[in-house]
Amino acid sequence: MRDDDPERALALSYAPSSSRAGLSALFALDATLAQILRTTREPLVGQMRLTWWHDALCALDTAPPPAQPVLQALAAEVLPHGVTGTRLADMIDGWEALLESDPLSKAVLMAHAQKRGIILFEAAGAILGCPIEDRIADAGAGWALVDLAAHLSDPEIAASAGSLAAAPLSAATAQRWSRAGRPLGALAHIARMDLASPACSSVPRGAPKRVARLAWHRLTGR
Repeated sequence: MRDDDPERALALSYAPSSSRAGLSALFALDATLAQILRTTREPLVGQMRLTWWHDALCALDTAPPPAQPVLQALAAEVLPHGVTGTRLADMIDGWEALLESDPLSKAVLMAHAQKRGIILFEAAGAILGCPIEDRIADAGAGWALVDLAAHLSDPEIAASAGSLAAAPLSAATAQRWSRAGRPLGALAHIARMDLASPACSSVPRGAPKRVARLAWHRLTGR
């Protein structure tokens, strides 16, 4: 997967080379699901496309993947780590919640964070071999909320998503991450920096100060 976010690419580069293909496959899945919502004008059409992905992910548990690059990568690089296609399919609920609700309530935003962010980060943690002490759920929920906020056109709802992200990100970045979990810890730090600097107005992404913060996390886990 080509990653257009250099800081995310940097964070994922902290993973061992043997884990990077699996992480790439997971974030490619996430990007694919996000693209469905960005390019769908009719909710019913979006629902049908998400349903196809739900069924295709569940089918990975019982059959070889079809000739679809993301599904093939997930089958080859993610499922061998004990992550099931059915569990990945649960991510669909987090995206469907956005399709089915207008406006987006705090409950819907949290459902999105739990189904998208937590499942995504739990699967990544399985690939990396993270210990239970790593705050993977907090990192995943906070990351998903901040990422969603950056793509919302309604400033009030974006602010609400950012507000909900504050507590889990504070918990995730207050701890010392294991060496295995530092790629995910780095993503939590990126999300927290984004939250502190809306639209990256004061400290833009890729700025030396931000890169130095990530380098410190890689070195110390803090």
